[in-house]
Amino acid sequence: MDETIAGGCLCGACRYETKAEPINVRVCHCRLCQQAIGAAFNARVLVPLEGLTINGPVGWHHSSDVLRRGFCTQCGTTMFSERAEKNVIGLTMGSLDEPDRFAPTDHIWTSSKQSWLQLADDVPN
Repeated sequence: MDETIAGGCLCGACRYETKAEPINVRVCHCRLCQQAIGAAFNARVLVPLEGLTINGPVGWHHSSDVLRRGFCTQCGTTMFSERAEKNVIGLTMGSLDEPDRFAPTDHIWTSSKQSWLQLADDVPN
């Protein structure tokens, strides 16, 4: 991939970028993602941790033993879900400079999906 994936937070204090090819693009409906993002689901682009540059005041919170989430300490925007042991990091699609660039390939943890949400995009779940 020769195109950079870039993004940042609401206030502009935090920025990130990578030239890595996405591993997958998923929408997660688990309760941890719902609470961490403050929304019905977390749409994210998974990329290798290696090669990602992050600039700005990022805070980290371990939401489980294997996952930590990164957010701007100035405005609170959640941008990252990192699994260091697997050398991968999820970039929240809402924080991407081009959020329409990637389409989800599947939905995961749909057993925790909000009951009012209708999945009509024909991707596996």
